[in-house]
Amino acid sequence: MTVVKLAPQYDPASIESDIYASWEKAGIFGAANDSEAEPYVILIPPPNVTAMLHMGHGLNNTLQDLLIRFERMRGRNALWLPGTDHAGIATQNVVERALEAEGSKKEDLGREDFIKRVWEHVHQTEATILGQLKSLGCSCDWSRVWFTLDEGLSNAVKEVFVRLYEKGLIYRGKYIINWCPRCLTALSNEESEKTERDSHLWHLRYPIADVQGDDATELIVATTRPETMLGDTGVAVHPSDERYKSVVGKSVKLPITGRLIPIIADHGVDPGFGTGAVKVTPAHDPLDFEIGKRADLEFINVMNDDGTMNDLVPEDYRGLTRDEARKRVVADLKDAGNLAKIEDHRHAVGHCYRCHTVVEPRLSDQWFVKMKPLADPALKAYKDGEIKFVPERRGDDYERWLVDIRDWCISRQLWWGHRIPAWHCNSETCGHITVAREGPGGCEKCSGEVTQDSDVLDTWFSSWLLPFSAIGWPEETADLSTFYPGHTLVTGADIIFFWVARMIMAGIEFTGEVPFKTVFFNGIVRDAQNRKMSKSLGNGIDPLEVVNLYGADALRFTAITGSAIGTDVLLDHKDLETTFAVGRNFANKVWNVGRLILSHLDDTVQDLDSQRSNLVLADRWIISRTERTVDLVTDYLEKYRVNDAATAVYQFVWSELADWYVEQAKSRLYGDVDGGETARAVLFYTLKTALKLLHPLMPFLSEELWRHLPVAQEKLLAASSWPTGNPANIDEEAEKDFSLVKELVTAVRTARAEYNVPPSNEVTVVLQAASDRATRACDAELTMIKRLAKIGQLEIGAEPHGVGSHAVLTDGSGVFTALGEAIDVERECKRLGAEVDRFDGLLKGLRKKLGNEQFISRAPAEVVQNEREKEKSWSEQRDAVAAKLQALGC
Repeated sequence: MTVVKLAPQYDPASIESDIYASWEKAGIFGAANDSEAEPYVILIPPPNVTAMLHMGHGLNNTLQDLLIRFERMRGRNALWLPGTDHAGIATQNVVERALEAEGSKKEDLGREDFIKRVWEHVHQTEATILGQLKSLGCSCDWSRVWFTLDEGLSNAVKEVFVRLYEKGLIYRGKYIINWCPRCLTALSNEESEKTERDSHLWHLRYPIADVQGDDATELIVATTRPETMLGDTGVAVHPSDERYKSVVGKSVKLPITGRLIPIIADHGVDPGFGTGAVKVTPAHDPLDFEIGKRADLEFINVMNDDGTMNDLVPEDYRGLTRDEARKRVVADLKDAGNLAKIEDHRHAVGHCYRCHTVVEPRLSDQWFVKMKPLADPALKAYKDGEIKFVPERRGDDYERWLVDIRDWCISRQLWWGHRIPAWHCNSETCGHITVAREGPGGCEKCSGEVTQDSDVLDTWFSSWLLPFSAIGWPEETADLSTFYPGHTLVTGADIIFFWVARMIMAGIEFTGEVPFKTVFFNGIVRDAQNRKMSKSLGNGIDPLEVVNLYGADALRFTAITGSAIGTDVLLDHKDLETTFAVGRNFANKVWNVGRLILSHLDDTVQDLDSQRSNLVLADRWIISRTERTVDLVTDYLEKYRVNDAATAVYQFVWSELADWYVEQAKSRLYGDVDGGETARAVLFYTLKTALKLLHPLMPFLSEELWRHLPVAQEKLLAASSWPTGNPANIDEEAEKDFSLVKELVTAVRTARAEYNVPPSNEVTVVLQAASDRATRACDAELTMIKRLAKIGQLEIGAEPHGVGSHAVLTDGSGVFTALGEAIDVERECKRLGAEVDRFDGLLKGLRKKLGNEQFISRAPAEVVQNEREKEKSWSEQRDAVAAKLQALGC
């Protein structure tokens, strides 16, 4: 008999690269656009080409690969579209920092050479990122890799810009936008991340000009940004605010500058904020901008691009940073008697999503997309059930954002990205802007010379088109007709507005269909302190380090088991060994059980159907459990309950197959009893099925064991079919019978452990069967029961005699484990008696403390509660030991 001999230890590093190469060579990741099979499409959330992958990518791509392998095995024409994102702000920042380290800056290179330098960076990081995805086992269609600045995707970006412009949905204008003084670019509202911070509310005295008689002499305005008062052009109150009706229409003298500015009434003012009178700085606040337009106020921008004060402020303030200007303004107002008071105030402040600099609301010429006409159809699609969110509660976030949506600022003051396809006429008398797919020969209005807009588009302007631009749109390609719309998007909820909602809008606008049916939101990877992993905190985990240490499957399985729907994934970056132990230990268990089973299989192993008439109880039980596990795992994966699917496979392989069935089969495999051929046939069937269930979770390990199976199999597990249901394999009677067998063995093992029965000592067990089932089950598996529980004699129906442990099975059957001959009863009684005395002593002291009124009244409530819980625990342990003493007749 020629059998497989595998290495005694699982070594993922020795197999993973070879296995991945075999998958690629076989071409099983490729999807055919002329296939008759039903397509299944996942679009990868493109990693930014800024740096290497982090653990968030490890989790997200593991979940995508799990789903794509599952559907591929189910016979779908599965396409996982891979690609990377040019990430405008982030990538430009990385390269600029590299230049700074060299003592240079982008202006020294010029735009063209700087972009060449960025491309050099991209070529390096993109190749590394794709290699890292392969190391994780990602089964993407690598023949269709895209980059958001590829020619085809760039053409799609220009096409969309022109179409929206011609439709009146893209416009250019001077508005208040979010400005990053560090990145020197505009940001969309979603890219300005609000963070609560402690600050102050400054109450400033503004003297009223031309005071007559008993009229008020001043207005007190409240502001969170005193430095911007240098750009104030008005003071506003609510029209119905009785406190200020007499001063509306007058002017105040702006402190420090001496300018006269009007007091106006506007419904946009909240009379309950501060004093009800607010300073109006139209060039530095979105609400003030609207008030300023309605009142025709002057717009004064008092800051430079980098956030320093410009030449429109008094000389003493020019060149100061925002923080420096704030301190100087407050000090000067105080010295002049114009500072009424300062209050503590907590409020949300916008920060750049990339560099975390405080964002500056700033008046600027920018390009915008009118979002309401795009948002309404996307909202309707969700309400009509065309889009499903997992978890469902994310739909509320989606709906809320679309209802309150604001126009999207799409221009960025960067060099790296999609250049805006708009050309400004150089003639001052014309000033026309020509928007075109390709560079025009001249101004479309006056035929004069033109210059292309220097700005680039927001990175998300290319990303929102990916579901169709990555497969050929606007061309009518075979890929587009076959693979659009897609099916599942797996992504983080943190980009539901940045990306998910916009993709749905774009899909409907440009193709007439939603781009996918289901959005599965994975959780955020956090550390043991529940903090989001980040470079700044130094709490990140490098997924490739984990792969190198424990293998890709250990990382994958750990990540999947932690991915309950709607929850974040907690991983301890300080203890990788413990963190990834669940995946590593399970991989070792699978290897060991697979190695054991394969050592008993050769090419003479029989088909299961040929052995049906010879099946014993354990065989029928494991076949039935296999069938139920197939149904359970399939159902869980269809519902995106990936952690439950992983747990079901884990319990089946570790507990049911390895711990019970393999142990039962050993006596037959080694020839101690008859039935070896039947046991081998059952093991062959269950191992094949288990490996198929395991494959989407742990592809490398399962593939390695699969290729050592005897008899002709499908060449690669990755290309094999998912197990199909066979109701005939369900045997409820066998499951109930074998369950009693397991309970009996467990009861005896528990008694042995509790009373310290030496492993070499056999015990006598009495079963008082409460049903024919218990008797039948014990008769059927008597050999296994005695071997696994180390029973010398099993008496069915006899009366218990001597000292021992009692237990009751779920059917009411009693189990008595005689201990008189298995242990030194006198010695065990002394040990247990000493344990009871120890607990009595502990409880006496603790109860004395809890009876002390001074302790109860003075100690913190949580300390008292802990002591009471300790008393309960000790009391329960004491009673359990006393019960053992009684059972031994001590």
